[in-house]
Amino acid sequence: MKLGQLRLGTRLALGLGALALTVFVIVGWVMVTSMQDFLDRRLDEQMATSQAGSSYEVKAYEKVTKLPPDWYAVVYVMEDGQLRAQPGEQQPPDRDEFDALANKALNGDLFETEYLRGKGKFRLRACEIVDGQTVLVSAAPMNDTDGTISQLITVSVVAFLAALVALVVGGQALIRKGMQPLSDMANTAHDISSHDLTDSADLAVRVDGKGGGVEVEELREAFNKMLAHIDTSLAARTAAEQRLRRFIADASHELRTPLTSLRGYADLFRYAAANEPGEREKHLEKLRSEASRMSVLLDDLLLLARLDSAESEPPLRPEELDLAVIAEAAGDAFRAARPSHSLDIDADTVTMRADATRLRQVLDNLLTNAAVHTPAGTSVSLQVTASDGWAVIKVSDTGPGIPEADQARIFDRFYRVDNSRTRQRGGSGLGLAVVQSLVEAHGGTISLASKPGSTVFTIRLPRQL
Repeated sequence: MKLGQLRLGTRLALGLGALALTVFVIVGWVMVTSMQDFLDRRLDEQMATSQAGSSYEVKAYEKVTKLPPDWYAVVYVMEDGQLRAQPGEQQPPDRDEFDALANKALNGDLFETEYLRGKGKFRLRACEIVDGQTVLVSAAPMNDTDGTISQLITVSVVAFLAALVALVVGGQALIRKGMQPLSDMANTAHDISSHDLTDSADLAVRVDGKGGGVEVEELREAFNKMLAHIDTSLAARTAAEQRLRRFIADASHELRTPLTSLRGYADLFRYAAANEPGEREKHLEKLRSEASRMSVLLDDLLLLARLDSAESEPPLRPEELDLAVIAEAAGDAFRAARPSHSLDIDADTVTMRADATRLRQVLDNLLTNAAVHTPAGTSVSLQVTASDGWAVIKVSDTGPGIPEADQARIFDRFYRVDNSRTRQRGGSGLGLAVVQSLVEAHGGTISLASKPGSTVFTIRLPRQL
């Protein structure tokens, strides 16, 4: 298995072990080297002290009689221009190294490390006892020093290996425990992948728990925020899909009625044309009426579709206008078409930048809605004022009002309050939806306040679009 295929905790533990091993090697090398130098200096000092103590004996007797066990000593005296070894009790069987070092010592004290045949490793020191006349060469075994260093190396290796194993095993356990919150997040992600989010907006899965440090806590919080955002987005998408399905179903239902009527009247017209010519005009007028009704419905659907896609196809054509002029024109049209309802207009001069055609459509829809859903004789009022950079339009009537339970959905597409008002004739349920979409396209808001005897639609539009 490649290193990159291991889990993060294992890789961190191995990396920690490699770093610790490097540190242990450096520390061990420094420790052994320092101990080696220390022991060598101690042995050199011991040999120098021993030779200094033997100098009086060498001057007097030309030999050394007091030496530590396993030490060697050879005294050289200058005879006929050459250094000759004098007899002694503790001399090595082979003096070649001693002879060579003695000749060198005529120029100053010397230390050398040599391997004596059959005896092992020794530290040699040569010094002049009498200048140019007598030289003493001593040799001390280095078995104890080498043994101490070997034991130190063995102990260090064993201790460092044990510490390394404990560090890797313990570090992996601690890392695994510290990374448990990350594993929980991974499990949560796997849990999310097992949910069917096609038609469901329910994503209540969150990462619970605490601990792991500041960074893990920040990651946990960010992860939960991301899940909350996904949950909200899924809910919005599901709601939009449900609205779309309901919209398509309602639109199909609304279009099916006039299409059925058109088909029926077409059959009657064909029959009248063949058998009762006098009935043809009546059936033809019915055809025109149903076609006009379907045309209005399709126009409203097209307008709503354009407003929904306003980013790619701007539906408004703003221009400088006086809102009072539009209100008066809408009021005149209302009085002519609805003589059964009285209309009171109070319109101040309010100049603004907006789409005059669409604002007229908003006012016509609200006034028509007030007339259609209230009994004859109901008073309707239209008020236009300006307030802090906003144009305020209020359309009110003194009809029976809208039940509170229906007010939250009054602007939904194809929604009708079937039992709330006396209806003279049915509508498509798109009028108020179109009004709201047009107001929002202008950057404004529309609100409703209704109770028995008073219904008020309030529109607030920014005067600069």
